[in-house]
Amino acid sequence: MTTAGRQQTATDKVRDAERARDDSRDALKAAGVQLPSIGLDPASCAGPAPLALIDLGCCNVETARALTAALRSNVGEQQGTAR
Repeated sequence: MTTAGRQQTATDKVRDAERARDDSRDALKAAGVQLPSIGLDPASCAGPAPLALIDLGCCNVETARALTAALRSNVGEQQGTAR
């Protein structure tokens, strides 16, 4: 049985979510944004079939504005390359 054909295990889902969290944290940091409480939602990681959700957490107004600016900048760059 190939890896692509097998069902993802609970441990695999959590590890995948951890990688996604880390990748998101790194990308945000590169854009000048630091979310102080980004992490995995513990309740969603429990049980035999976890959802493994990433909790972006709370942030202050300054961080929310920095995140908004980074997202808008990226959207502008993507629209510029599509022309």
